Amino acid sequence: VQLQASGGGLVQAGGSLRLSCAASGRTFSSGIMGWFRQAPGKEREFVAAIRWSFGGTYYGDSVKGRFTISRDSAKNTVYLQMNSLKPEDTAVYFCAARGRDIILVYIRMATQYNYWGQGTLVTVSS
Repeated sequence: VQLQASGGGLVQAGGSLRLSCAASGRTFSSGIMGWFRQAPGKEREFVAAIRWSFGGTYYGDSVKGRFTISRDSAKNTVYLQMNSLKPEDTAVYFCAARGRDIILVYIRMATQYNYWGQGTLVTVSS
C-alpha cells in the first residue's frame, strides 16, 4: 500500500494550494483518510480527515473554515484545498489512512492511522 502526496510548494500569505494524496494497493472504502502536518520543532498536528463511506469531514481548530478535505472514489484520491493560507500553516503535510472506521474521538490521533505518505512541504511567506 502506498500513499503518494503531492501539491506542496511556496505561496504567499492569503494564497491557496491544493494537496493530493493518491492511494494504491488497496481502497479505504470502509475507513478514513486524513492529513496531518508537522512544523520544525513541533509535534505532528491533526489537520483534517474524511470518512470514506459517507464523506463525513472533520477539521483541526486552526484550519476550520479555511481548509476543505474531499475525496474522489474513482481515483482513490483525497484532496486538501487550503485557502487563506497563513505563515503558521508552514509545515510538512502528511496524508494518512486507516482501513477501518473509528469513533470520532480517535480521528484526530496520528497513532490511529496505519498508512502514511511521504509528506509534502508547504511554505507560506509573509
